Amino acid sequence: MTKTIAIIGAGIVGVSTAIWLQRGGHKVILVDRAGPGEGTSYGNGGVLASCAVVPVTTPGLMKKAPKMLLDKNQPLFLRWSYLPRLLPWMRKYLAHANDADARRIAEALMPIIGDSLNDHLALADGTGAEHFVKPSDYLFLYNDRAHFEGDAFVWDVRRKHGFEWDAIEAEALNAYDPVYSDTLGYAVRLRGHGRIADPGAYVKALATHVVAEGGQLVKADVSDVIRENGAVTGLRAGGETIPCDACVVATGVWSKGLTAKLGVSVPMESERGYHLELIEPSVMPKSPAMVASGKFVATPMEGRLRLAGVVEFGGLDAPASTAPMELLKRNAASAFPGLTWKDTTEWMGHRPAPTDSIPIIGEVPGAKGAFLGFGHHHIGLTGGPKTGRLLAQMIAGRQPNVDVGVYSPARFTKAG
Repeated sequence: MTKTIAIIGAGIVGVSTAIWLQRGGHKVILVDRAGPGEGTSYGNGGVLASCAVVPVTTPGLMKKAPKMLLDKNQPLFLRWSYLPRLLPWMRKYLAHANDADARRIAEALMPIIGDSLNDHLALADGTGAEHFVKPSDYLFLYNDRAHFEGDAFVWDVRRKHGFEWDAIEAEALNAYDPVYSDTLGYAVRLRGHGRIADPGAYVKALATHVVAEGGQLVKADVSDVIRENGAVTGLRAGGETIPCDACVVATGVWSKGLTAKLGVSVPMESERGYHLELIEPSVMPKSPAMVASGKFVATPMEGRLRLAGVVEFGGLDAPASTAPMELLKRNAASAFPGLTWKDTTEWMGHRPAPTDSIPIIGEVPGAKGAFLGFGHHHIGLTGGPKTGRLLAQMIAGRQPNVDVGVYSPARFTKAG
């Protein structure tokens, strides 16, 4: 039976859901207050980071975090005036910073992101957006072998999930890609990854395909989900009513308000992320790379090099801070000596970080036809296509081939 599904949020999760629903024969309405690909789906690091199954909350974070906050050269920042509001979330979040929980979270994330390149290739096929998806290696750059061995826990988890890598040292690293500083003397190369050459343009191209296939695009702010007898019948958006048989809330960290009205209280904060783009750089890295000392990613994109990373807690309303951007600039100068460029752009956005680092994907208990798809933390672009496919299957009443119980919104309801 053909259904009409309203999808709130036209980022990578919302647009992916729309495409997979259309392929299943359903009608879709994309509703977004700013338009497709304007939020975190625009500003992310652009890496299809399948190996990023390990959460931020690894063992030892509790001891490291205070020192990092007091060191201007560490990629963790806090607007101290926001601390009282942050504390309830932070207590729950840090409670997961242990071996067992980190491995459990990795187990949950693997089905969402573990085959990201192929998920994106399948999503983009026939949409006109294929050329944005670039298969590539993914490098992790360390100062030396001892520096790499300090991340032993992370690499052990990756190995147990089937990830393999090559170690490249000193001269061999320079031969692979001479763009990096000689202070970066050890690299780990993972094959079978990928990058998106222009994330914002990619999501816009996918949304254009949705409209070309008969989907509607509505620019409006959704204020409520309309239900009759416990089932979704429409949305209230921009003073209008949009009738639908089901809806998907996929607005990242801004999803909390609507989900609360549906009876789901997600403990989620904005993990503010920054990017610096170097326009027309004099040299371009061969592959996207994570520079471990600065916890930032350098990704070659169309006509520019994007440096993305840094974690700042300060809520949704405060303007961008200068210190995180200055750190990105210092780290860039250190990692890429001699690099020149014509211009720069700067951006700050909001990663949706639930306390348990596991996305919320599935139908809301007691609200038939209301589905959620958000909370991907650092892996929204990586996991967007698989999330959309799972949601499309659930909405169509088909059983996904992975256990989706771990993502269920039920864990954030009073009954859950």
